[in-house]
Amino acid sequence: MNKRIPTSAALMAMLFTAAGVQAADFEEYGRVVAVAPQTEQYNQPQQECRTEYVQVQQPQPQQRGMGGSILGGVAGGILGNQVGGGNGRTVATAVGAIAGAIAGDRVENNGAYAAAPNTVYEQPVQRCRMVDHWQTRTNGYAVTYEYQGRTHTSVLPYHPGERIRLRVSVVPQL
Repeated sequence: MNKRIPTSAALMAMLFTAAGVQAADFEEYGRVVAVAPQTEQYNQPQQECRTEYVQVQQPQPQQRGMGGSILGGVAGGILGNQVGGGNGRTVATAVGAIAGAIAGDRVENNGAYAAAPNTVYEQPVQRCRMVDHWQTRTNGYAVTYEYQGRTHTSVLPYHPGERIRLRVSVVPQL
């Protein structure tokens, strides 16, 4: 029984001592000495587009003439008629007329597209490019303040103004 009483007394003493060792928290205000914004730059590229008008040339086909085909067909038919005899003469006349019509058409309409005037018109073309847009944002404020004659610095997410609210904890040193 002697051993239990000193152990109980020791436990009681520790409980009362621990209750007296609690930290005391309270609020105070410090005087703000300086505030420096903490900034960073970042790029936010954007696409810029503009419309340009470019000239486009389109060749216009000329109307094809029929005179060369007719004249060539007649001349070819006459020449073909001179060559053959009997049924061969009829075939030679037909072949001569066809060959003459083709040759006459080519002579008259040769380069019809090349000689034709070009039509010029403007066509809209959109040109785009990426442009850098640098911006600055504030991430916080480095605040220098005085409290009880000492200077301290902290980073806050807001500008505190002339005074800064402080939480003071008083804990006895053991």
